[in-house]
Amino acid sequence: MTALEIPLVGLADVQAARALLDGISRTTPMEGSRALSERVGGPVWLKCENLQRTGSFKIRGAYVRIARLTEQERSRGVVAASAGNHAQGVALAASLLGCSATVFMPQAAPLPKIAATTAYGASVRLEGATVDEALHAAGRFAAQTGAVLIHPFDHADVIAGQGTVGLEILEQCPDVKTIVVCTGGGGLVSGIAVAVRGLRSDVDIVAAQARGAAAFPPSLAAGVPIALASMATMADGIAIGRPGEVTFRHVRDLVDRVVTVDDDALSRALLLSLERAKLVVEPAGAAGLAAVMEDPTAFTPPVVVVLSGGNIDPLLLSKVIRHGLIAAGRFLSLRVRIPDRPGELARLLGVLAGSGANVLDVEHQRTGRTLHVDEVEVLMQVETRGVEHSDALVAALVDSSYSVSPG
Repeated sequence: MTALEIPLVGLADVQAARALLDGISRTTPMEGSRALSERVGGPVWLKCENLQRTGSFKIRGAYVRIARLTEQERSRGVVAASAGNHAQGVALAASLLGCSATVFMPQAAPLPKIAATTAYGASVRLEGATVDEALHAAGRFAAQTGAVLIHPFDHADVIAGQGTVGLEILEQCPDVKTIVVCTGGGGLVSGIAVAVRGLRSDVDIVAAQARGAAAFPPSLAAGVPIALASMATMADGIAIGRPGEVTFRHVRDLVDRVVTVDDDALSRALLLSLERAKLVVEPAGAAGLAAVMEDPTAFTPPVVVVLSGGNIDPLLLSKVIRHGLIAAGRFLSLRVRIPDRPGELARLLGVLAGSGANVLDVEHQRTGRTLHVDEVEVLMQVETRGVEHSDALVAALVDSSYSVSPG
């Protein structure tokens, strides 16, 4: 069946899924964001699916899909592929419904996501470098064993389950004008679009993708799902190389536009979420937030941004925070040449102190092709208050006759 022939999920399907999820998924909170509201010029709300069971929205669709299997199908077990969030949703749903689950994850999947999936009762197998490769392995396993493949996004039941987020948004923010949704394979934005379009035709629905793994823009331009030649993004949860046939039709017919954000924007969004909203969000879950931060005037308020997940490896979190600080201009790496004589380093640090900067690290380099015999190059990591402060700091160094270059 081609994308043109695939029937759309309907509002009644989403409402039935909600009844099925009663007592299983949580109605997640909606938190206001003053920082974003000031930029947009109207209310901005954060739909906190990072506080959902298993740390993401994925339990909704996974449970609906598995609950609608026959007893005979469940007796054969289920199999799934995921970077981590769908894995945990499937593992918990299978456990609640009394069937076994095998989950294929990319070989570089974060250890906390592997551990959490195992703790929910699933058997984890590492296969391939991407979710797409893990999904192929899961398909082969299903063919060999008879286990039912629970696709992460490309199934009507999964879309209906994810659509329950849309019903909650309309109830929690009845005057919403724009909904921005993190998007990989398209299951979440498809479901939300079904629910919202069934009740409100005037709401602008925006899909936000990581620029290094944005499969929807070229697919929509081509009129059919096409695969990306390569992907590169820190947002592993939405790094999907090809839209599904089912989700492609829904996004094409129901979603107003697709925007993309790069990893710097994702880092800044994650940092804002931590600092201002006090919410832990993974890079994939911050894509919608990043889109609004990048172009706040492009979204008509009231705006609801879906924070789709919060499952982030603490090691990655520390790296992303640092990357976000650099992207926001609050970490500055500099190379400064000074005379190689006593007191010169103290004089340099005095200029920095007078500019209100905090020096985090200092490294001397006395040898180099471009260094004179009586020169030392100082590599510094400096903490500033932002881009304007960084610019002022560099200007102060130049005014003090220092030769300054990026670190």
